[in-house]
Amino acid sequence: MSLKNTLFPKLALSLLALYFAAAISAHAADAVAEATPELVVPKESMFQAGKSYISRVSDRLVDTVTGKSDELINRAMEVIGVRYRWDAELPQSGLDGSSFVGYVFKDKLGFLLPRKSTQMSRVGKPINREELQPGDLVFFNTMRLTFSHVGIYVGDNKFIHSPSKGTSVRVDDLGSLYWDKRFDGARRLDGSDNLDDTERQELLNEVKNLKRNSRSL
Repeated sequence: MSLKNTLFPKLALSLLALYFAAAISAHAADAVAEATPELVVPKESMFQAGKSYISRVSDRLVDTVTGKSDELINRAMEVIGVRYRWDAELPQSGLDGSSFVGYVFKDKLGFLLPRKSTQMSRVGKPINREELQPGDLVFFNTMRLTFSHVGIYVGDNKFIHSPSKGTSVRVDDLGSLYWDKRFDGARRLDGSDNLDDTERQELLNEVKNLKRNSRSL
């Protein structure tokens, strides 16, 4: 028998075997695909995104505030003397009570707080007065309304804030008669929040605005 007559049948058999092997593998893969339901990963809803926003962007926030409390306080001290101005958000134009706190935290830590002091009072965890550390938020009832004013605790029973119209950013003593009587609690930022859906949506909208503005620069 010639080499040609011997080689061709063997080659044909080999090719045929490869064809059937490939066909069997493809059939098995199709069978597995049919037997396995499609895995659908639901996209995170806007509500869920908002609910977890503060936690996600403030990863290890407590460590950040604690580790950078000196820098945070120093930045706040640099704003001393800036005049009080209602509903203003930059030192150049003035700062009210909550915008002062929001400005310092965003400028130094990149952490976005809600705009109103009443909303800030639901961010982080509540702490006792005896537990206060530099960088904690302190709240006061100055308008016959709970949590109507906010400042930043700096240590030694002192806090820095933008008090009211006709004044400027300054340091005051928690033990003074006026502020002691109006002390309304304190919060330590730890990445958690008690904001309602509307407040959380406001914060998300602010994040969108910041991103939009940064892209236009």
